[in-house]
Amino acid sequence: MKDTFKHKGLRQQLVETIKAKGIKDENVLDAIGRIPRHVFMDSGFLDHAYQDKAFPIAADQTISQPYTVAFQSELLQVYPGDKILEIGTGSGYQTAVLLELGASVFSIERQRELYKKTSKFLPKLGYRPKKLIFGDGYKGLKEEAPFNGIIVTAGAPFVPKPLLSQLAIDGRLVIPVGDEVQIMTLFIRKGIKEFEKHEFGEFRFVPLLEDKN
Repeated sequence: MKDTFKHKGLRQQLVETIKAKGIKDENVLDAIGRIPRHVFMDSGFLDHAYQDKAFPIAADQTISQPYTVAFQSELLQVYPGDKILEIGTGSGYQTAVLLELGASVFSIERQRELYKKTSKFLPKLGYRPKKLIFGDGYKGLKEEAPFNGIIVTAGAPFVPKPLLSQLAIDGRLVIPVGDEVQIMTLFIRKGIKEFEKHEFGEFRFVPLLEDKN
């Protein structure tokens, strides 16, 4: 799928929209300005690709609203070379943002259909995570821990303990917590058993489900 001048123009408008909503991190804004979001969506939704909205993708999941992607990415404070664990690869759009920020990305997806599709698709765009895994995000990825950052892209009814334990000291976990509506929550690891918690208002996500299918 081509990335035309029209797409690039629409993308810059999208960047201005999320900037107006309060996103300040220039690296995050640049990443969103570079990624052809339209190629992550089913062709029927192409007209909507650069609107600041979530849209359906395969396996009853959604591609997150760009503002939400930017908000979570900004909270994560990614530096080049950071080891980041993403729970919920989905369409791969958030994965691409993390890669554009220079992160070394490990991503887990529990929907087999999405996992197969995204693991073939991302390399075609030139996006190469360190690992894409089909598995249960609740368990994290112990063998690759500790991580500088962990980002959860689905609503979690509670905070999975393995994710907290897999953070490096000063590492950040960004997770939407709640059932119907989620509170965007940031945990910063200050010591072996010490975590600082910050809350950032309400968001709506598809649920994070345990076990894979």
